[in-house]
Amino acid sequence: MAAVNLSPPLHLLSARLRSSLGKVGNMDAIEVRQLTKDFGNTQALRGASFSVREHEIFGLIGPNGAGKTTALRILSTLISASSGKAQVFGFDVARQPEKVREILSYLPEDAGAYQMLSGLEFLEFMAGFYSKDRAEMKRIVDEGRKISGLGERLSDRVNGYSKGMKRRLLIARALMMKPRLAILDEPTSGLDVIQSFHVRNMIREYADTQGVTVLLSSHNMLEVEYLCGYVALIDGGVIIAEGTPEALKERYGGKNLEDVFMEVTKSE
Repeated sequence: MAAVNLSPPLHLLSARLRSSLGKVGNMDAIEVRQLTKDFGNTQALRGASFSVREHEIFGLIGPNGAGKTTALRILSTLISASSGKAQVFGFDVARQPEKVREILSYLPEDAGAYQMLSGLEFLEFMAGFYSKDRAEMKRIVDEGRKISGLGERLSDRVNGYSKGMKRRLLIARALMMKPRLAILDEPTSGLDVIQSFHVRNMIREYADTQGVTVLLSSHNMLEVEYLCGYVALIDGGVIIAEGTPEALKERYGGKNLEDVFMEVTKSE
């Protein structure tokens, strides 16, 4: 499937224009160019290219099997690309993985927490990997408590949490270290409407107040439209359209990003 050739300014906003959106910075947090990934005879990515600006909430959206998780795992240094280039704040993910890991936090869709620990014990355990002393550990854990919004329930064991509570705990774990880049794979997967609402607000509020760059993937395009200032639509391992939600809706005459996605795929 070939990438759609969109003409400026809707395909790729200039750095000056895109940096004027909210609190978006002037530099690239992520640069992906012609990324491919083969799993045997299956090509999960087929020359995907996109960039994420500093302080941006960027959505990589598409149906299941489109290549979203593969791209995130490459950027998180968990797997290697077959070809192409990927950088995080100027560090090459293939040649400088240790530098990349120092500045990002990755939350997989299927992440879990230790069931027999309390929520607070889990945050303390995870903070221990990143803190240099007890004072720093306390600061990190206090941040995690605040982000999670779980209050007194943090004293309870994780095995007694609902799905929504577990996800809030895990997102707190991902953000409490104040990474320069947070990569969240399907952050509201499996959650009901109310739980999803709380998780989306957590992400948006933290990004707005802390200046963390967020790259998230989702097949829920309406959710991404609410959260993200800039999006890339991926299908069949390639980026088929990108831009602000409003610009894409205007170009394709869609009421929402689901309409846009259907129009783009139809035009191909």
